[in-house]
Amino acid sequence: MAEPALLADGVVALHFLFILFALFGAGLLLRWPLLIWLHVPALIWGVWIELSGEVCPLTPLEVRLRQAAGQQGYSGGFIDQYLTPIIYPDGLTRNTQMVFAGILLAVNALLYARVWQQGRR
Repeated sequence: MAEPALLADGVVALHFLFILFALFGAGLLLRWPLLIWLHVPALIWGVWIELSGEVCPLTPLEVRLRQAAGQQGYSGGFIDQYLTPIIYPDGLTRNTQMVFAGILLAVNALLYARVWQQGRR
């Protein structure tokens, strides 16, 4: 079985990719329109997590894996150095989460408008 620290890094990478997909995935619809069936639920989940203040299940999973590996914080390789601060920013507040939800909705509104416009042509 894989090392818990490596699994935790994988969870962080998956989390980051999910965030990117929720934020920019609508842009992929121009090339692969059927991705809408994956993107809309991802977008809804991302907005719900931000607006509700709930914690994504990937976060406690990563924490448990880090604890199983005997780690306390996020020191280490590339993933911990560069991705973790993006996914888990210091000082995350409800207001910040509301801003994130607004950004998520605004970016996707623009991308979906472009997809709709291209589809009409």
